[in-house]
Amino acid sequence: MQPPENAVVLCVDEKTGIQALDRTQPMLPLRAKKARCWTNEYVRHGTRTVLASLEVKSGKVFAHVKETRTSADFLSFLDELVKRYEDQRLYVVLDNLNTHKNEKARNWLRLHPNVSFHYTPTHASWVNLIECFFSILTRQGLQQSVHKSGQDLERFLKAYFAKYNDHCQPFHWTKGPEKLQHIIELT
Repeated sequence: MQPPENAVVLCVDEKTGIQALDRTQPMLPLRAKKARCWTNEYVRHGTRTVLASLEVKSGKVFAHVKETRTSADFLSFLDELVKRYEDQRLYVVLDNLNTHKNEKARNWLRLHPNVSFHYTPTHASWVNLIECFFSILTRQGLQQSVHKSGQDLERFLKAYFAKYNDHCQPFHWTKGPEKLQHIIELT
């Protein structure tokens, strides 16, 4: 809640099971007094996983799109983060997912002394700001999108990340640290 001055704080997590859905009929446009609607019938073209980090100071998102969610994928993503922030001290906020706490992750952490992991309380992954970004991605990008293939979904996600970063800003807690600390203690 109070990182050292000049610290790079990154909120990291995965969004799994993003479906490449192709609707069997086109979406119907918005009309007066009628919301946009679409058929419930679709063709599924596989899934993708997004591994993402949100830089707390700027709000910028760095992400990989993968077909799997494995320890190797997670550690490869961390290697990319270390390269992006070369010679900087990284404070990484994570939830308690098995790939974040297993032996491979602990070994990786030992080899990277400039990185420290900070875990959210159990059942409180919502305090990780990357979840705010995932909510925005879902509401603005995924809920109304149609994808004819997994590759189409990947292209869409990468374009979304680039556009998001063009206009992003840091998130600000509206409850304040004292209220947030009280909520965390209750969970």
